[in-house]
Amino acid sequence: MRLVVIVALVIGAILGVSFWVSQQSGGQGDEIVVYSARQEHLIKPLFDRFTEQTGIRVRYVTDDAGPLLQRLRAEGGNTRADMLITVDAGNLWQAAEQDVLAPVESDTLERNVPANLRDADGRWFGLSVRARTIVYSTERVAPEDLSTYEALADAEWEGRLCLRTSKKVYNQSLVATMIARHGEERTEEIVGGWVDNLATQPFSNDTAVMEAIVAGQCDVGIVNTYYFGRLQERDGDDTPLALFWPNQDAEGVHVNVSGAGITRHASNPDAALQLLEWLSEQEAQEMFGALNMEYPVRPDTEWTERVRSWGDFHGDDIDVSEAGRRQVDAVMLMDRVGYR
Repeated sequence: MRLVVIVALVIGAILGVSFWVSQQSGGQGDEIVVYSARQEHLIKPLFDRFTEQTGIRVRYVTDDAGPLLQRLRAEGGNTRADMLITVDAGNLWQAAEQDVLAPVESDTLERNVPANLRDADGRWFGLSVRARTIVYSTERVAPEDLSTYEALADAEWEGRLCLRTSKKVYNQSLVATMIARHGEERTEEIVGGWVDNLATQPFSNDTAVMEAIVAGQCDVGIVNTYYFGRLQERDGDDTPLALFWPNQDAEGVHVNVSGAGITRHASNPDAALQLLEWLSEQEAQEMFGALNMEYPVRPDTEWTERVRSWGDFHGDDIDVSEAGRRQVDAVMLMDRVGYR
């Protein structure tokens, strides 16, 4: 077993991934292999708890969504992966369209995961909800000045807006769902207005957007809420920033998911389905929320104290598959208006 661990770590170093091997003695009981785009510290506690309750061991590889999907396609029927866990419905949709995920039928998953947060054909299911909303400076912006994502394109915000780069899937999915709501022509006007109002070039991540607002480079931005929570934990609750829930009189706040599906060539699909169903149940849903300050996908799960402190909101109930279905259109639109 020691040799296997050493080889796995060497392979992981070469591939630039994290590869964890169960330390339990081999050859006994069920085992699942998971490819995960969620970071190790966000999944290992869940897997450990699942193993504790079921005796089914979980091995996992972590990497970005793109490389994991490429790896699944290249491995084909030789893959050892039983499950793919990734972030953003756009990535899940791509995995399904590239035929690396198998459709499953599960009353448990259909009961626990709202229809708009899972694949209609059962190839993937959302496991946590991510809200992408407006963040603003409490020193220079009053909440009554804010209203919608679309209004950030108005002249009032010229030189006051900061955004994350369009190269990341989170903003691609936001624009994709806007296309589904408004059509390409209207969405292009909105995103073009955002570009006109930028105070500086787009940043590489949401944390940098918020740090720029605190530093006075800009006054408003768009971020995933858990990044705001991380900043609060790092800098304290007196950080001069607050979240605003836009579009509450219309479709609601843009939401997305992290989720999972069982691979097309899984060697242990039954145990993988058991894990997938377990991840949608109450205890795992509470852990999802606590580990990364996300929202549980299961509606009857209580939010953590910090997440509750941000207030209630009405989320967009559009099918999150639109984030993938219109992703190419979104990327091309952002390129046309100069959103880099």
